Amino acid sequence: MVDVSQIKEHAEVIGADGVHVGTVDHVDGDRIKLTKNDSPQTQDGQGAKHHYLPIGLVAEVEGDKVRLSATAQNAVDQFEEAE
Repeated sequence: MVDVSQIKEHAEVIGADGVHVGTVDHVDGDRIKLTKNDSPQTQDGQGAKHHYLPIGLVAEVEGDKVRLSATAQNAVDQFEEAE
């Protein structure tokens, strides 16, 4: 189990394949909130939104990097959008 307190703001989130997924905004309960700056525009052309990833995807925290157990594409497929 990963120590959630080790996940820091502005840490880079990378998939198991080493591909950039996003940047940590903060930990929100059992999810990681990613910054809007790394987030794609919505399909309806609206601005970027915050996305969340389940803490359960975190494999390890290495300094300023959060490595996931899923590939970057699998992680993106599991994004939850902010309301």
